Amino acid sequence: MDEEEAWVNARMLFQALRDHDGADVYAAVVEPWLARARIAYRGALASGVELLVETAVEGPDERCGDLLWELYALSRVSDVLLTGFQPAGEHAGVWPAVSQDEYLGLFTGLGLTPFEESGVFDPFLHEIVEVEQAQDPDEPVRITDVVWPGLWFGSLLFSRAGVRVRAGARHAERGVADRSPLYWTYVRRHRPTVDLSQGWGHNSQWRTDFRVDLRTASGDEINACGREDIDAEDWTAPGLSPRERRELLRHRCLVRTPDAEDAAGEEFFPFDWRA
Repeated sequence: MDEEEAWVNARMLFQALRDHDGADVYAAVVEPWLARARIAYRGALASGVELLVETAVEGPDERCGDLLWELYALSRVSDVLLTGFQPAGEHAGVWPAVSQDEYLGLFTGLGLTPFEESGVFDPFLHEIVEVEQAQDPDEPVRITDVVWPGLWFGSLLFSRAGVRVRAGARHAERGVADRSPLYWTYVRRHRPTVDLSQGWGHNSQWRTDFRVDLRTASGDEINACGREDIDAEDWTAPGLSPRERRELLRHRCLVRTPDAEDAAGEEFFPFDWRA
């Protein structure tokens, strides 16, 4: 392994994307970085994720600390490259555009597996991008279009697929499910986002842990590294019912206007919750 390859990391790629000025960012920035990352970086990710999956439910192995930071940095790369597929908005600034094939080329080159399941809506797998409001408020959520693919890293969910849906307002409310703050997320064009990097300095912000969601034979582990059971009393979620707390954890956002008036407009802190 040469010295250049030893220093490849996701933060470097993010900064190169941020600083790029011109067309064809994939050829100019992504491909050269990926060529350096294919051997040592890809192997380190694979072995690190394998250890993380084995240990996360009981509390991640201390050797996974740097990996959680690196996965967070890589998720930032994913977030900025996905902005070109999202509805117009003012929340993201301007980032270089890539095609879906180029986006997938980067992440499959690192060993991730894409998916575009569009049968049954599942908030574990699907992020609501836009809601078509059905007249019947009890109509279940139904996927009408896949906007961008999701990504697996083994049984670790790296990113959800973005979807347009049709739903009754009791299941997903237009203007809330698709426009309320999205937690555990760095940036979206069309909605505000909240993650634990916000408010920290230039270097400290990168010491943010990646959210660990696992799909196992025994069931889903939601935010597996969280320390607080979602069903416990939680003063950091004023006014949210148990159902609403679970929805916020699974969807990473509110999907309906909260029942309690004092919860509307609140900023929550769900980062320690797990289910």
